[in-house]
Amino acid sequence: MRLLIAAPFLLLLVLFALSNTAPVHLTLWPTDFALEMPLSLAILAAMAIAFLLGGAVVWVNELGQRRRARRAEEAVRLLEAQVQDLKARLPMTASLHQAAE
Repeated sequence: MRLLIAAPFLLLLVLFALSNTAPVHLTLWPTDFALEMPLSLAILAAMAIAFLLGGAVVWVNELGQRRRARRAEEAVRLLEAQVQDLKARLPMTASLHQAAE
């Protein structure tokens, strides 16, 4: 299933890269850093960087949710242990009430 989705996407990427081979001169303004590369490589690199930065933002935002989920799971485990303890005491309490009557 993944191959059916990935194959057309990869074919489009290859066609894009082969169609846009004109060299582009890229510079970083406050510095003298300059780079010349094919247009397709510049665009694909920018897309990859944006994808990774977006993933990092989502990952950082989910850290708080994961922490809350872990705390909730721990609370559920403690409450389940208390319920089991109370269920274990229930027959003893019932037998004590019957003996007192």
